Amino acid sequence: MSLYSVLIGRPLPKSSAGQERLPRLEALPILSSDALSSVAYATEAALGVLILAGSRALSLSLPITLAIIALITVVVLSYRQVIAAYPQGGGSYVVARDNLGRNVGLVAAAALLIDYTLTAAVSLMAAGQAISSLIPSLLHHEVALTLLLLALVGWANLRGLREAGRIFALPTYAFVVMIALLTLVGLHDLVAHHGFRPDPPPLVTSMEPLGLFLILRAFSSGCSAMTGIEAIANGVQVFREPAPVNARQTLLVMGGLLALMFFSVSGMGFLYGIAPDPNVTVLAQIGTKVFGPGTPLLWGLQISTLLILVLAANTAFSGFPLLAAMLADDRCLPRQMAWLGDRLVYQNGIGVLLAGTALIIWVCQGDTTVAVNLYALGVFTAFTLSQLGLLLRWWRQRGEGWQGRMLMNALGASATFVVLVVIIISKFWEGAWTVVIAIPLLVWALAAIRRRHREVAAAMVPDPLIEPLYLAPVEAPVQHQAIVWMGGLTRATLEAVLYACTIAEQVTAVMVVGDRDDPGQISLDWDRLVGADSGDLQLKLLVSPYSSVIQPFCAFVREQETTHPERRTTVVMPVAVSDNLLDRFLLNQRALYLYRALSAQGTHVFSVVRTSLEPVQPVD
Repeated sequence: MSLYSVLIGRPLPKSSAGQERLPRLEALPILSSDALSSVAYATEAALGVLILAGSRALSLSLPITLAIIALITVVVLSYRQVIAAYPQGGGSYVVARDNLGRNVGLVAAAALLIDYTLTAAVSLMAAGQAISSLIPSLLHHEVALTLLLLALVGWANLRGLREAGRIFALPTYAFVVMIALLTLVGLHDLVAHHGFRPDPPPLVTSMEPLGLFLILRAFSSGCSAMTGIEAIANGVQVFREPAPVNARQTLLVMGGLLALMFFSVSGMGFLYGIAPDPNVTVLAQIGTKVFGPGTPLLWGLQISTLLILVLAANTAFSGFPLLAAMLADDRCLPRQMAWLGDRLVYQNGIGVLLAGTALIIWVCQGDTTVAVNLYALGVFTAFTLSQLGLLLRWWRQRGEGWQGRMLMNALGASATFVVLVVIIISKFWEGAWTVVIAIPLLVWALAAIRRRHREVAAAMVPDPLIEPLYLAPVEAPVQHQAIVWMGGLTRATLEAVLYACTIAEQVTAVMVVGDRDDPGQISLDWDRLVGADSGDLQLKLLVSPYSSVIQPFCAFVREQETTHPERRTTVVMPVAVSDNLLDRFLLNQRALYLYRALSAQGTHVFSVVRTSLEPVQPVD
């Protein structure tokens, strides 16, 4: 067994994909850890802005919390409608693409890809800072520690969904239990001893006037509690069947838990007169007031907070690969982003997210100060576009109850758009400008990849005017068979088949069909292009029990070489060649993997048939 198999696990058959999907109790911690962990810092983020206007301004924290909870309610109900309308998953990207147009959909996708990457980086850097706060000797090793945490989260996700569910369930539920204990013990103290009259916060001199813009800034900072809400709508495929029903129920539970926990922390912070402290978090101050300093319950609260901050990054590792796979299916990213790995996860997407997150951690040197100002911008862009998309959807369909749905989505779109504008204006020079620039650049890149894929597809369409491909038998060397790799019925593939017919008396064109392929239609297209009576030219369709398409083809080649040792076997591989630099990343990826796999098993005769791409106007 290879080292990779030891670390990641043995390949899983595709028949176990349903078993790899998760029940609600395991899916909830995987997809909700980001949203629920925001309880640890959302209240503090709002207080950190209000304190600029002096201690008296902290009294506005409770109304701001209630306004954010109202917004959370609207967004959660909106995404329940997204799941019902789009049960295959996709969230903001699919809603925007289908209702606002493909290019607007790419804006939502770009915003989410950036947000997922920043979410993973911010969560892990915050966890690294939490560990160094508990153990000061680790202060100078925060970057290495954070990268280690990143590697552990990535490793757990590469092993598959069930592995991640088992690892991440306990800490997430532990955090929920500790917040529930904090609430219950705090209520007992408020009723029996303290009373509900708020304590005055520490006296702090005003640095800015208390005005509408500062209140909106505090509101937008507190809205960091909403990051991660859409992960469940993006990850419907993670749930066991009936997946849409389970996803909608889980989203409702997550929204309820988030609202209750957020209100509890903000309410106790208000009643106990808590003010932001650069050395002690707001949640730790509340825990000290309720549980007492140095108590086991306080340590339990802090440790569970630390763990869920680490696990918050897992939401990104669930959402980013799924979104990247959808973009690859839409030909907006290289196709290998949609390849399902041996552990039935999108391992290429996980790898890209690992690299991007590690780069941000290294650039920020483990400090969340800059990154935390950026990662809410992407999610509110996605929120706004998804609700605008649903608003147009209800207007066009005008089904039962469409007016109420339109009103809710109009309110949600307006509120999230206001928050988005406030974030851009208030945090532009604090680093938000990088995301404002990065989103259009990423949209341009996604559109360029999509355009190039269309150009390649148009250039590779077989000519319907030519005669059937199979010609009269050509004199070929005796004892020679050719096996042609077919990734699809393209001009490059058919040219490779034609070449194989000139060098061998027995030619087999092999295609590994996936779950979305129709073998009957493939056979009909083959007969139309090649000819129904093709003699010694055969089409072989293989069905793989696993996600890999390389392994079944290699096994077929090995079987033919073993069964017919008297024959010389040539593997013919079609490749498309182009002067376009982008095509090096978009084309022939499976051919490269196939060559390496066949070489490793001992196959030693290959013929590469190169088909040049000619500029062709793409057909929409």
